[in-house]
Amino acid sequence: MNRRGAASPFAARPGAADAWVRTHDAHTATAPAYTARLTVDVTPALRGRIKITAFERGITVAEMLRTLLELEFGEAADGAGAAP
Repeated sequence: MNRRGAASPFAARPGAADAWVRTHDAHTATAPAYTARLTVDVTPALRGRIKITAFERGITVAEMLRTLLELEFGEAADGAGAAP
């Protein structure tokens, strides 16, 4: 039988919900908006190497790949190395 006791910290509501919502909004307002998703098929071995490298650098895989793509194909890129 379930017994209601002290509130569990799991899924606990924030004490000041308005402040919590504003904090979340402030975070998303400063984050860049990515509006397109890109799917690339890679081998499991390559995926593992990518994940390990991102972990060692202390960043997410998405952050690391966005940086790599921006270096190669960003507006500042002069086209060097870009294959047609």
